[in-house]
Amino acid sequence: MEKHPNNHHHSERLEKLEAKAHEEKSVAGHPMPAADIFKFVGLIAFFVIMIVVVVLVWPMIHELFEPGGVDRVTSDIRNAGPWGFLILLAIQFLQIVVAFIPGEVVQAAGMIYGPWVGALIIWLGCIISSSFIFVLVHKLGAPFVQAMVPEKYMGKFRDWETSDKFNVIVFILFLIPGLPKDVFTYITPLTHMSMKNFVLISNFARIPGIVLSTYAAAGLVSGNIVESVIIFAVTAAVAIVALVVYGRVTKKSNGSEK
Repeated sequence: MEKHPNNHHHSERLEKLEAKAHEEKSVAGHPMPAADIFKFVGLIAFFVIMIVVVVLVWPMIHELFEPGGVDRVTSDIRNAGPWGFLILLAIQFLQIVVAFIPGEVVQAAGMIYGPWVGALIIWLGCIISSSFIFVLVHKLGAPFVQAMVPEKYMGKFRDWETSDKFNVIVFILFLIPGLPKDVFTYITPLTHMSMKNFVLISNFARIPGIVLSTYAAAGLVSGNIVESVIIFAVTAAVAIVALVVYGRVTKKSNGSEK
């Protein structure tokens, strides 16, 4: 069967790009593959972006760690008017990408903008940050992630990746409240999962937790304590059910590999 000319040209372009990536350049008199140079530049760009964003919102980030800081940050964002949306989005971006900011930023969104708009802002921040991380991990590769993530998580994901239930496992991991989703956000891009599936699966799984958190926070502000308690109870129930399903799926997955 004759190959399509477009496929042939596409194959040639890929070969040229691969050859270019492995082509050695001279850096300070030392030979270095072009791909490594690109990764190094990408790493520098990543840290520059992080530094700029952190400097811009550092006063509020620092405040979050102080007693009563969440209330003061909430007040500052509320008083910032239209800029409050971008400030909250930046803090949420850092909360996932850098992973050292308290998760209370989700509750702050519910207190300021209400349960639905607050949830939408946080969800949008999750989509932007997870897309950014996926591209970053693909550019910088496994060593970049291994330097940040415990080996126990890396090993688990390597085992799960061979399962035909991998997408389900990832969905459940991002669904269960309290699990280190920021860590999973860095590991999953190292697997065979496409960016489209990763962004869709991880962020749709986050929706129940985000909505429940912002709804509970909005309820506390409005004085609906009973409603907030019910929502927290629902969150606990979701976590228990998800953990049970997770246990069964991973057990079947491990059994099918033997």
